[in-house]
Amino acid sequence: MTSTADNTKAIYTGTGRRKASIARVRLVPGSGKLIINGKPGESYLQFSPNYIRITYGPLHTLGLNDEYDILVKAQGGGLTGQADAIRLGVARALCCINPDNRSALKADGHLSRDARVKERRKYGLRKARKAPQFSKR
Repeated sequence: MTSTADNTKAIYTGTGRRKASIARVRLVPGSGKLIINGKPGESYLQFSPNYIRITYGPLHTLGLNDEYDILVKAQGGGLTGQADAIRLGVARALCCINPDNRSALKADGHLSRDARVKERRKYGLRKARKAPQFSKR
């Protein structure tokens, strides 16, 4: 989805989901800043190099590291789910910019929605599959 703000800068949006996390991502032409929920991305992701690498992954794949600012509203889940949700949102927004980006992003696995979520607890069990200890008598 493409929209213009002040008729000068184009804003590209993408939504990513993972586990219980939802990330609404906006790509704005800029200098490569990452802002998550109003905070600098590095501090929000607790300076974890793995999470930072995951979020910038689609931009590294296309070589657009310092071309776009990433503005994110993330909610739900933990940092791992949010980082993966941001990655998917960025990849989808990059597909809006140029449909030719899709093949490179798909080859690196950035456009795959990871559908694994926590299984619900069943009655009579302690967790989803863990049964209480069996007693013969």
